[in-house]
Amino acid sequence: MNMILLFVICTTVNVILNTVKSIVTVKGGKTLAAAVNAICFGFYTYIIILTANSDITTLWKIIITAACNFIGVYGVKLVEEKMRKDKLWKVEMTIVDNGFTAAAMHGALTGANIPNHYFNAGKHAVFSCFCATQAETAKALEIGKVYNAKTFATETKIMG
Repeated sequence: MNMILLFVICTTVNVILNTVKSIVTVKGGKTLAAAVNAICFGFYTYIIILTANSDITTLWKIIITAACNFIGVYGVKLVEEKMRKDKLWKVEMTIVDNGFTAAAMHGALTGANIPNHYFNAGKHAVFSCFCATQAETAKALEIGKVYNAKTFATETKIMG
């Protein structure tokens, strides 16, 4: 196999493995993180040998490594983003209510099919919206901006 092609393939695999390792170390369990880490460091030994013993110039190694890092990390993050499941978010918004703004904002949220309720607290109205998708969350925040809402969002978590 052509040495440059081998270097490109191995560098790309190394970048992908290490990006997955970073994600799994943060989001995965101990066993999975340890296994992925072991695979990465084992493969990295081959990358070191390949880098040291190949007849590719240093400049080409730099260019290939940089390109593989950009493409590999971008690709893994794109896949991770596509695999991310929507979670229920509670979006709380507070607005100044001049007698009709709370009703108008409630109507706008309800019209956008965003489950919500609100209560009056003195001269303010406090809204709680329950958004099942990222799109609903974005729409609720967009509506809140129209009414100069102060917002706070929390992701629901399974307790226990």
